[in-house]
Amino acid sequence: MLRSRLSLLLVLPFLVLLMGATKPIVDPAPIAVPAGMAAPAVSKVIRAALAGRGWVVDSEAPGRIEATLNIRVHTVTLEIAYDTQAVNIRYLRSTNLDEETKDGQKFIHRNYFNWLKNVQNDIARELQLAAP
Repeated sequence: MLRSRLSLLLVLPFLVLLMGATKPIVDPAPIAVPAGMAAPAVSKVIRAALAGRGWVVDSEAPGRIEATLNIRVHTVTLEIAYDTQAVNIRYLRSTNLDEETKDGQKFIHRNYFNWLKNVQNDIARELQLAAP
């Protein structure tokens, strides 16, 4: 009995870590674009913010940028839709980030949210700095 309790106490911290390894994928709220900014200026700001964090622009069309972050064996791709009012970031796909679907909800490794928050903050800051 004592042995089984001791085993449980040793294994419990690892189980807790595994439980928190993934979080539900939720796209962030739109980032407001300062009044008076033209779409090409918004695009330039987004591309600069992405490059500053090591994201690579895979494709670009008016109002839309697709970018990928490669870290070791992990990749994540985002779609960034923008206009003169707002910038919207949406998760597209990933590899080696423990993506799974549970009860219709997609989950991903928690590090994704740190990378996402960094790029969100950088875009918001750069938009404010570039405001006319």
